[in-house]
Amino acid sequence: MVNQTYTADVLVVGGGTGGTAAAIQAARRGAKTILVSEFSWLGGMLTSAGVSAPDGNELEAFQTGLWGAFLQELRQRQPGGLDNSWVSFFSYDPRIGAEIFANWVQELPNLHWISGKVPIEVYRQSDSITGVRFADFAVTAKIILDGTELGDLLALAEIPYRWGWELQSEWGEPSAPVNFNSFTKTYPVQAPTYVVIMQDFGDAMSTTGVGAAPEIPAAPNYNPSEFTGAWDSYGAETFLNYGRLPGGRFMINWPICGNDYGQGLGRLIESDVSRGEFIQESRWHSQNFAHFIQNQLGRRYGLAEKVFPHTSTAFALHPYYRESRRLVGLTTVREQDILPIAEGRVASLFNDAFALQPFGHPTAGVCEAIAVGNYANDHHYPGVQFSLQPKSIRWGGRWTGTPFTIPYNSLIPATTDGFLVCEKNISVSHIANGATRLQPVVMGIGQAAGMAAAMCVELNCQPRHLPIRALQTALLADNRSKTAIIPLFNLPPNRSDWLHWQLYYLNNPQAYPDSGYCPCPSENEYPDSAFDKALIRESNCFKGIFSRLDRQEYRFAVTAPAAYQGQNWQLVTLRSHIDEQLSAYPHEQLVTLWGRYNHFGNWLLVEHLNGG
Repeated sequence: MVNQTYTADVLVVGGGTGGTAAAIQAARRGAKTILVSEFSWLGGMLTSAGVSAPDGNELEAFQTGLWGAFLQELRQRQPGGLDNSWVSFFSYDPRIGAEIFANWVQELPNLHWISGKVPIEVYRQSDSITGVRFADFAVTAKIILDGTELGDLLALAEIPYRWGWELQSEWGEPSAPVNFNSFTKTYPVQAPTYVVIMQDFGDAMSTTGVGAAPEIPAAPNYNPSEFTGAWDSYGAETFLNYGRLPGGRFMINWPICGNDYGQGLGRLIESDVSRGEFIQESRWHSQNFAHFIQNQLGRRYGLAEKVFPHTSTAFALHPYYRESRRLVGLTTVREQDILPIAEGRVASLFNDAFALQPFGHPTAGVCEAIAVGNYANDHHYPGVQFSLQPKSIRWGGRWTGTPFTIPYNSLIPATTDGFLVCEKNISVSHIANGATRLQPVVMGIGQAAGMAAAMCVELNCQPRHLPIRALQTALLADNRSKTAIIPLFNLPPNRSDWLHWQLYYLNNPQAYPDSGYCPCPSENEYPDSAFDKALIRESNCFKGIFSRLDRQEYRFAVTAPAAYQGQNWQLVTLRSHIDEQLSAYPHEQLVTLWGRYNHFGNWLLVEHLNGG
């Protein structure tokens, strides 16, 4: 029964990574916004799903928008810093991430957050979505955003969506299958993971004969052979440090004979009951993996205490979903759109699509980009190695991914008004979803969707009629969290010419360089940069011998300080001018570096360097 009906400019349903970003951005723009979340934490993949070691958008030039602001807050709030694991440059206590999002929401008087509710019905007038009903209230709004983990509003509103694979014949994607087969039937989407956090309780066994950690019981369907060999290629210590968090905790999100779960994936969208069954099974699967880890590595390791805000505090609030229902939108992101240009190091911009401008007039050649990503195309199918076209590149002494952009029209339904998507549910192929699904990309999508929704209210227009250039300019010029929408390796946001080059390539997308580098860097700005000085202040000074093992592969034999003397580290950087210096530095020379040592990745993250 509906006891109350709220009215808003913008309604965001779902408090995941994209939905949270969308609601915050819409409210900061001035729209009266309501955010309804299923869970008591906001942030989705970054917090309530437990994946607090995010991937992608790690380069300094891509740390912009709400994603960049989130990282800055984490650096200030996380004791001991973010250099805790080897899978990510940013690993943190998920409670701190949830606290950041809650604080951002609470500081906005025009943003009303309601938690613990799921959508039941969508209201529609003709071809326009007008409201959403929940168990005991409803919300009507001018623009409604689907920020749910599995695209639930798409189904409730009967908006066309995709689920499963597309064949190569549909879009000519090089990695797509030619025919459907048993594999595509078994895994219609990528497998989720129910993250569990384990903890190092110390080695009490050696002195007391009793394990320090409480015993982890096996859950139903325990079969140790499913996990046998999980870390054989890495070693137990390296395995644990993959997703190491502060405070002696470990994020268990392991794809090799680990806790990815893909049994009966179709149940996720069949019914509430079948979804609940899948979720319970995936959680048991992670409990069994934790049980296996404890049995193999000892009672030093147990389930973490007091992490997530429910009874079983070591288990995330919900699974980490890698794929959801995917909108049928005005533009669809395909595998070709995320792969590098021939002989280049970046993907092409969306500059050849037709974008609907004011009053519905199509204009050819408008650049649609509204968000940036750079992660490799990563697919998860338990027990199966699926071959994909490579998009990884070496940069800064390490592997990263080809930068690509997300087009605005992939957020807009082909035939429905009053509605935007802002999560993994954008209009994207199953193949390309492996790169567009990552936390920083989805956060950028959410920020753009929230800005678009607020601007549609201001201009009294539908999302398909919002001038894309106005949206792009608003994102670039946002006074709280300006965000890059053209990926350029050597254009960090603290540069004085940052806005100039972003606008230049929006106006001249045909001039976008295949290398991903601006032609006119202003390197003399760096020594005077407050951002640069702050990074150096947080760093430590090291001296040693620099060695170039290969192009973009560097080692560092430490000579000072004495505590590290004789150690040999990998050198990596997230900063373009440091990357250029490392690329040109003489082999086997003494060098003085300022940076942060990551013991668990055995690398030095270089922020500044001088000659010997």
